[in-house]
Amino acid sequence: MAELEIQNQNLMPKLIDYLSSLLQRVAEANDINGRFQPQKISVFHGLTRPNISIQSYLERIFKYANCSPCCFVVAYVYLDRFTQCQPSLPINSFNIHRLLITSVMIAAKFMDDMYYNNAYYAKVGGISITEMNFLEVDFLFGLGFHLNVTPTTFQTYCAYLQKEMLMQSPPMNFEDSSLFIGRSPKLQYICFNEDESSSQQQQLVV
Repeated sequence: MAELEIQNQNLMPKLIDYLSSLLQRVAEANDINGRFQPQKISVFHGLTRPNISIQSYLERIFKYANCSPCCFVVAYVYLDRFTQCQPSLPINSFNIHRLLITSVMIAAKFMDDMYYNNAYYAKVGGISITEMNFLEVDFLFGLGFHLNVTPTTFQTYCAYLQKEMLMQSPPMNFEDSSLFIGRSPKLQYICFNEDESSSQQQQLVV
């Protein structure tokens, strides 16, 4: 898969750091918004906030999952799609960890030729294999099984992430992201065309 410049391993720690920072801001913002807007409880919600930080959790996944670098970009695409398809289930501090381990696992299964099984990812994520299986099924149905990422979509997300990491600017304006509840269903800065031609939709970034 053409992974653009994220193939550079020196860039991956920076990508992990940036993604964790972005998701932390999303979760905190939605925690506050959740006090005023009803949010649906799902299988991804924990009874309490996990003790491990989002950054440490994502670093743990990166260290042990051994998936290709592109999987973290694709997982980010999946999280964006999930929040679009399930607006009543915004990312917050109670569900982000389970959403992360599930999205990365599914991205690895879809993108990589070789990947670890659910039992392994369950250990990495600190959950049971039974819960991991339930999370996978729920996430897939939440996405409507829309797993394909076209070259255009992948490159657009990559370009955005690379630009923002290099500029070290704030992750994004809260009003521009569908990751935040009560906002536009598409990202202004990570715009992509989900109505690409059928021939494009059958392609992977190769």
